[in-house]
Formats: sequence, C-alpha cells, structure tokens
Amino acid sequence: MFIRTRRLRKSSVMREMVKNVTINLNQLVYPLFIEEGKNIREEIDSMPNQYRLSIDNLESEIKEIVDLGIKSILLFGIPKIKDEIGSEAYNDNGIVQKAIRFIKEKFSEILIITDVCMCEYTSHGHCGILNNCDVNNDITLKYLSKIALSHVKAGADIVAPSDMMDGRIEAIRKTLDENGYVDIPIMAYSVKYASSYYGPFRDAADSAPSFGDRKTYQMNFRNNKEYFREIEADIEEGADFIMVKPALAYLDVLKDVSNRINLPVVAYNVSGEYSMVKAGSKNGWINEKNIVMENIYAMKRAGADIIITYHAKDIARWVKDGEIIL
Repeated sequence: MFIRTRRLRKSSVMREMVKNVTINLNQLVYPLFIEEGKNIREEIDSMPNQYRLSIDNLESEIKEIVDLGIKSILLFGIPKIKDEIGSEAYNDNGIVQKAIRFIKEKFSEILIITDVCMCEYTSHGHCGILNNCDVNNDITLKYLSKIALSHVKAGADIVAPSDMMDGRIEAIRKTLDENGYVDIPIMAYSVKYASSYYGPFRDAADSAPSFGDRKTYQMNFRNNKEYFREIEADIEEGADFIMVKPALAYLDVLKDVSNRINLPVVAYNVSGEYSMVKAGSKNGWINEKNIVMENIYAMKRAGADIIITYHAKDIARWVKDGEIIL
C-alpha cells in the first residue's frame, strides 16, 4: 500500500494547521539609504520602489514603516564629501549620525541597525584605508571602531560591520566596552561573499570601487570550507548575531551555519535578489507576491532567524491587506 501524503494538503485550513515554518514581521529588517542634502527622494533605477532619502523626507517614510508593523531598520549613508580615509563615516555630524538622532527623536520605538563600513565614504570606494592598491587590514580596524562608536553615541541600537576585515569584531567590541557601551550588540557580516548580486546596491549607495574588486577581503564562493573559520573568529571576538550574505545562492551555507551555532542567524536578501524579482514581475513573467514569499520561506526553512530584505514593506502591506497569512 502506498503512502497518502496528500491527506495533509487537502484544504487551506489543513495546510495552515500542519505548517512548521513561520515568519513574523518582527523578524524582518528594512534597509534605508539616507543621502546628505535636502528635498531628496530619488528612486534607484536598478531597485524599483527603493529610494535615496534626505533627512527632511525621512519622517513620512519611517511613519509608513511603523504603521505597517515593521520594527527594525538598517541604515546606509551617502555623504556629499568623500576622501581617502572616509572621514564623513565617523563624523559625529555625518549623515547617518544625524539620521539616527532624527529617527530616535521622532520614533523612539524603532530599532536602528547601522552599517559600519567605509566604501560609501571613501573616494576610492574600497572598504578601508589603502596601502598602495590594497586595503590595510590593521589600520582600517581603528577607523571602523571610530565609525561604530560614533553611531552608538548618536543612538544606534546595533552596529553591523560589513567590511570583512580580520579582527574587526574584537576591535569594535573593545572600543564600545571602553566607552561604556557594553550592552550594544554587534551584528557581524561573518559570511559575506564577493558576489555579483550586490550590483544594484552599489548603484544605490554610490559605493562601487574605483579600481579592482573586493576579492581580497570578501569571501570566495568557490570555497565551501572557509566560512566556518570566519564564524568561529567572530563569535570568539564577541559577535552577537551572525550574518550570511547573500541569501538565496547560499542557502546551503545558511543551513549549515544555523545547525552549528546558537547565536541568532541573519540572512541578507540582497539587492540583486530583490531587483531580479522586481524585473521579472514588471515584465509579467512571474507572480511577484508568490515568488517573494517562496524566497523568504526558503531562507527561514534554511535556518534564518532574522531576514534583512528590501521586500519587507511589500510583505507587511500584503499582511495588512489580508492578501497573505504568515
């Protein structure tokens, strides 16, 4: 006699009853691009429905996010001035620092995560301080620590270093602790691959390198062993969250990481993954809502506790309108 597995799929009520992978809006983080200037609300060509926003246009955006039930955001800054050492990144009156203070004053309940990196702020577009044509790892650690501290002083709830320098978690943890911020968590971009899926983000954040690439510090996707060394190092140095980025092309890595560690695991559903869905939907090739939810559930099924996604507002709106049940 064959097994009738279809019995448990007989109706929508039955399927809802037996599902064992769930999502809630508390687990979604929405990224925002904050640009220095005034009266800026510029749609990003390669990321439909995503915008560069100046602070004077930020209040209505955050209000919409809060009204939709999204409670966490990730901030990226785009300064007017860039230089060799990315000095605007750690300027206490820099664009991200101002945005943090503005948001906390108006919306104290929202949780703010900040990207700690230098690529948006350096004139060369690399994620640290250059020594000839290479990023000097150890000198860069001092600058990353200054950036993290300036974000926390402004009111950031979590700092998220994305640079992939060796030892950055230890350096940032030490700096925060020495300045009395022992309770501020670090969300480590521990498993960050050198990926072509970042293309639209580099348009959005104006962060493409002016020469070369980032393969000497971001990870090689042809190696399936080194990612756990990165995780072990970050946990030992004091990380509180472990991130895998990108998400969809690395579900095997995400699954392995979630099976091995007991810290919260974060998946970053990156810009290229977002833009491909939007392009397919715009051309009528796919059902956007169904594809988005299938992708998000794939990340959850692989073990993500938290998902950073540009789809967060769409998902929250679909929930609010009763179009989907999480």
